[in-house]
Amino acid sequence: MKIHEYQAKELFRRYAIPVPEGAVAETPSEARAIAAGLGGDLFAVKAQVHAGGRGKGGGVRLAREAEEVGALAGEILSRPLVTPQTGPEGVVVRLVLVERGRPFERQLYLGIVLDRAAERPVLMASAEGGVEIEEIARERPAVILKAHFDARAGLGAQEARALASRLGLAGATGAEAAAIMQALARIFLAEDCSLLEINPLVVTAEGAVVALDAKCDLDDNALFRHPGHLAWRDPAEEDRREAQAADFGFSYVTLDGDIGCMVNGAGLAMATNDIITLAGGAPANFLDVGGAADPERVTAAFRLLLGDRRVRAVLVNIFGGIVRCDVIAQGIIAALRGMTLQVPLVVRLEGTNVETAREMLRGSGLALIEAETFADAAAKAVAAARGGAA
Repeated sequence: MKIHEYQAKELFRRYAIPVPEGAVAETPSEARAIAAGLGGDLFAVKAQVHAGGRGKGGGVRLAREAEEVGALAGEILSRPLVTPQTGPEGVVVRLVLVERGRPFERQLYLGIVLDRAAERPVLMASAEGGVEIEEIARERPAVILKAHFDARAGLGAQEARALASRLGLAGATGAEAAAIMQALARIFLAEDCSLLEINPLVVTAEGAVVALDAKCDLDDNALFRHPGHLAWRDPAEEDRREAQAADFGFSYVTLDGDIGCMVNGAGLAMATNDIITLAGGAPANFLDVGGAADPERVTAAFRLLLGDRRVRAVLVNIFGGIVRCDVIAQGIIAALRGMTLQVPLVVRLEGTNVETAREMLRGSGLALIEAETFADAAAKAVAAARGGAA
């Protein structure tokens, strides 16, 4: 579950990570009033959306006085924000964060993710933070320092100080940076984060270390341990289809292709996406309907797939194990008789009672393309999406 920058900074404050003073606004007048209350002669106005690259898209602006803050907030709130992560259509901005500006002399990068190969969290740090960090990591990976740490013990003081020293931070500044690293590790573990990031972490002329930005993704599988985290959910920022799928208990992820996939089982769903790609196509989604492919769930899944205007063909790839194939076929037939199918549909069933299921589908009168093998299903789906025949 992604949360906004201002919410991540609330979390930072709880763990004593320094962040600028500020508040969120929904209107230009509210933004202007916040700036007037903060005082000073430098302010940051920041779009609050669940997308990175805001600075490159004009979603982070600096102002010198309160009236200018109101004007910039009006500009940001008045049109979709387009960043490298949003696509050309952009996203609607509903909130801006207004903060007191903090001049700085250096900007660094800190981030924590789970290193699945090492089976441990890893703290990543770079002496070169800012908007170009992704390019830096891609082109010069050696400048990204890494420190793995134990998920029970956290990041040790010695490891944190050593990392701060490698970043060129010494004395009180180095100690403060090391404390922030340890606090970041505590947040990652205690709050069940899947990603935690400060970019930039800045050093001021006085040697203070401040988190100017904050990015936090929370593991939604652990929300039962943190009921308060649900208050940070912003449905308006979530993919509409992913939110609808969650209501039905599906696992759904929007992808970039044009072949809609309905599969039962996460492993089979990943394999289906892979074989579509190998056949020269591109999946439009990852959709695992789970073990109970009853008519209601199948209907909901079809509505998700067919509601995506990018989808040019649908592939249903179901293994009848926990649920028999004939029950699945019954669900498919019942679902499709209640809606208009405007794209080709390829169905591949395998497992218990598969022959009975195939006879049911053949006798349904529905315009289905039957497939027997995994490769056959992928080839037919790709051909159907291209408007041809396998």
